[in-house]
Amino acid sequence: MKGAYLLTVAILALAASIAFAYDPSPLQDFCVAIDDPKQALFVNGKFCKNPKLVKAEDFFFRGLNIPGNTNNPVGSNVTTVNVDTLPGLNTLGISFVRIDYAPYGENPPHTHPRATEILVVVEGTLYVGFVTSNQKDGSNLLFTKVLNKGDVFVFPIGLIHFQANVGKTPAVAFASLSSQNPGVITIANAVFGAKPPINPNVLAKAFRLDEKIVVKLQKQFWTSN
Repeated sequence: MKGAYLLTVAILALAASIAFAYDPSPLQDFCVAIDDPKQALFVNGKFCKNPKLVKAEDFFFRGLNIPGNTNNPVGSNVTTVNVDTLPGLNTLGISFVRIDYAPYGENPPHTHPRATEILVVVEGTLYVGFVTSNQKDGSNLLFTKVLNKGDVFVFPIGLIHFQANVGKTPAVAFASLSSQNPGVITIANAVFGAKPPINPNVLAKAFRLDEKIVVKLQKQFWTSN
């Protein structure tokens, strides 16, 4: 009887270890393994401050009431509150942004590789949407909505999404993201503005463009929010 009890406990312990053992969410683009600890860097977060030295200022950020400068080619500006600007966010798995849009400005198609985003409009009217990953039939579904003041929309983690001001007046939105460092990949910037540049022949085939057009696009000045 005692042996059966111990076996049951052992099985339950093994099941629990399988259920709760998982890799931590990555907080950087990559982490190359290295055996020499002298050449290693602390990644996937920050060093923790001694609790005795922590102050209220470590959990405080000022300035989200100030409009961002939208005088740029895309007509938008993102003011980010993440672990780099608000140290108290470290390990808490959340960040926050203010997005300002000039009339007819946009936050161009981009992804957050490490976070889901929930956005609320506080001024103006936005056309927003996201595209799904590749479906079984090879298609990518587009989900869009026109948002007005007080409306909320969610962009699932990792999916390409965008917001565009469809009004004649400036617009403002606030968004929360489910990572202290969600990362952002602006699609046009990453594809045509990579350093060093991607081989134009590769992009010409991928986008079915003349190679000369690709080279011209690669010479553009790409704006990143």
